[in-house]
Amino acid sequence: MKLADEFELDLVEISPNAEPPVCKIMDYKKFVYEQKKREKVLKAKSTQVVIKEIRFGPQTDEHDYEFKRKNAEKFLKEGSKLKAFVFFKGRSIIYKDQGQILLLRLATDLEEFGKVEAMPVLEGKRMIMFIAPKKKK
Repeated sequence: MKLADEFELDLVEISPNAEPPVCKIMDYKKFVYEQKKREKVLKAKSTQVVIKEIRFGPQTDEHDYEFKRKNAEKFLKEGSKLKAFVFFKGRSIIYKDQGQILLLRLATDLEEFGKVEAMPVLEGKRMIMFIAPKKKK
C-alpha cells in the first residue's frame, strides 16, 4: 500500500482467493479504459446473425414463387439466415401437404446457396423452415 501511495497508483487485488492474495500496482482507471476498448474491438469483429423472412401462402402462384425464390437466393448470398414459412389463413390449414411441398421445393431450389437447418414444422397456423447460408470458400 505504501508503494502504491509512493507511485500515486492503485493497489488492485487480482486473485483474492489465492494464498496469499495476489495484488498489482497499476492505474486502475487506465486498466478499465483499455479493457473496455478491447471489448469494443472484439464486439466489432463479431458477426451479427441476420434472419430474413419470406412468407408464402399454401397456394402461392408460380410467378410469385419465383420472385420470392430470387429474393431468398439474394439473402443467402448476402450471408443472412432465411426463415421461410407458409401461413395458413382460416380453413386453408387443410392444405398442409401443399405447404410442405412448397417449402421442400424451395429447399431443393436453394440447395447450392444454403443448407436446410430445420425441416418444415407446423407451429400453429404457420409451417416454418430455416435455411442457413453456405460458407464462402
